[in-house]
Amino acid sequence: QVQLAESGGGSVQAGGSLRLSCAASGDTDSRYCMGWFRQAAGKEREGVASIDGNGSPTYADSVKGRFTISKDNAKRTLYLQMNSLKPEDTAMYYCAADAAHWFCRLGWKSGDYNLWGQGTQVTVSS
Repeated sequence: QVQLAESGGGSVQAGGSLRLSCAASGDTDSRYCMGWFRQAAGKEREGVASIDGNGSPTYADSVKGRFTISKDNAKRTLYLQMNSLKPEDTAMYYCAADAAHWFCRLGWKSGDYNLWGQGTQVTVSS
C-alpha cells in the first residue's frame, strides 16, 4: 500500500523560505497527479499546487510566483519550495496523490485525491 510522508515544515519569519518534501513509499511508479493542500485553523482545506504525471504544474492564485512544486520520480519524492512566505501561509500542509490519474482534475477537490500524508505544520510570523 502506498504511503505518503511529509517533512520540512517549521516556523519562519515573513519573507523567509521553506521546502516541504513528500516521500512516497510502497509503489513502483509515481507518475500520477500529486498535489499540496493546506488547512489553516478554522478554515477549509484548500489546494495550493499540483503536478501531473508529465510534470506540468498548476498553482492556486494565492501562491503563484512564490511557490514551486516539483517531483523527482526516481526518488519518488514531491517537493514544494515556498519563498516570500506570508503570515497567511500559516497552515498544516498535506501531500496528496490521485493515483488513478496521470492528469490532475480541475477544482482542487479533496475527494479527487485518494492518498494523503499526515501533514506538516508551517508557521509564518510577522
